[in-house]
Amino acid sequence: MFLDPTFILLIPAIILAIWAQSQVSRRFSMYSKVNSTFGMTGGKMARFLLDNAGLRSVQIEPVRGKLTDHYDPRKKVVRLSESTLNSKSIAALGVVAHEIEHAIQDAKQYMPLVLRNMFAPVAGFGSSFSWIVFIMGLLFFSPAMIRVGILLFLVVVVFTLVTLPVEFNASRRAKKQLAAMGMPSGELAAVDKVLFAASMTYLASTAMALLQLLRMVLLAGAFGNRN
Repeated sequence: MFLDPTFILLIPAIILAIWAQSQVSRRFSMYSKVNSTFGMTGGKMARFLLDNAGLRSVQIEPVRGKLTDHYDPRKKVVRLSESTLNSKSIAALGVVAHEIEHAIQDAKQYMPLVLRNMFAPVAGFGSSFSWIVFIMGLLFFSPAMIRVGILLFLVVVVFTLVTLPVEFNASRRAKKQLAAMGMPSGELAAVDKVLFAASMTYLASTAMALLQLLRMVLLAGAFGNRN
């Protein structure tokens, strides 16, 4: 089962994921060493952008780790990692602006984000149990369990697809916001490189999910041909 030839389908997505992650790490590390001419920390930038958008009720909290920055739509909190909260670097400000745009998307009920939030709980369940149900279906010769496994994973695929416009929109608006604030073109180009690399990680996740779904369909077809 685990040595089936369909695994080869995942190789392009695995390569893309490794490349994207290496680019994010390399570019963030590079531009973390260059301070922005704005002279403000990521935390101060976050508060300024939130207040400017009328989102004074949205809180900012520290979170451990590197590049663990995220917006929590349930608690209306922007969490900034140690690598961005107190940093004045170009990379930090670009990441912060991106996360603030997620808060703005939420406030404006940006439809792709609304859909992603709707799918998130089921997608989390599907990500954890779809393959378990699917493999049990193969082991116990149960077409019904196989179909349930595929349907559960289909939700994961939809979630990753909906995530793409959410992330691309946030990056585009973040760069526009920084430009409006007067960030020099050279710094904007650096921000673009960091956010583009980050967007490739989401693209890699989507490619992986689509190819995993294709694997399931092929394995289910092979199972059907044997019965």
